[in-house]
Amino acid sequence: MDSNTETVKKGGLQREELKQAQRKAAKPLLYVGIVSIVMLFAGLTSAYVVRADNGNWLVFQLPGITILSTALIVSSSFSMLLAQMAIKKNNYSLTSLALLVTLILGVAFFFTQYEGWKQLTAQGIYFIGKYSNASGSFLYLIALVHLAHMVGGILALLVSFTKSLLKRYSSANYLGLELTAIYWHFLDLLWVYLFLFLYFYR
Repeated sequence: MDSNTETVKKGGLQREELKQAQRKAAKPLLYVGIVSIVMLFAGLTSAYVVRADNGNWLVFQLPGITILSTALIVSSSFSMLLAQMAIKKNNYSLTSLALLVTLILGVAFFFTQYEGWKQLTAQGIYFIGKYSNASGSFLYLIALVHLAHMVGGILALLVSFTKSLLKRYSSANYLGLELTAIYWHFLDLLWVYLFLFLYFYR
């Protein structure tokens, strides 16, 4: 075996080892990110409670469409679970279909949130300005920060959906889809918590 062939083989092994190390680090890094997001929302909801107890707090009903928002995002977790189960059986068509449904439900969630904000402004609840109140401002802020993280989830879904169409995943290699699923399920649970918090603590 000549030196060039040996160098190429060593280079290939090093690249494979690097990929393996990146795969092993992917989940822990995602969990670190999730913990950071949890701390962020824990801070926001704690500030909400403290400010509400200080008085001058406007009590109002959440828009009815927030229930639809919640139903949409919860449903999207079920379609994501279906995608996870399908790829483990190398069912590429079902995996792609389930990811597409999840993506559509995620986008629909955005539209219902926007419609909810329109309903709030129709009630005279504003984010900022002389007619705003801290209760409304906090609600908008919490929803906006959650949506900002949802953007990342939508982008991850788009990448996973594209890779699924190209058959880049298989029962032996679906880490990317799994990471997307973990983050998406987290966003789902986070929204359910926020919805219940905002619904019952006003």
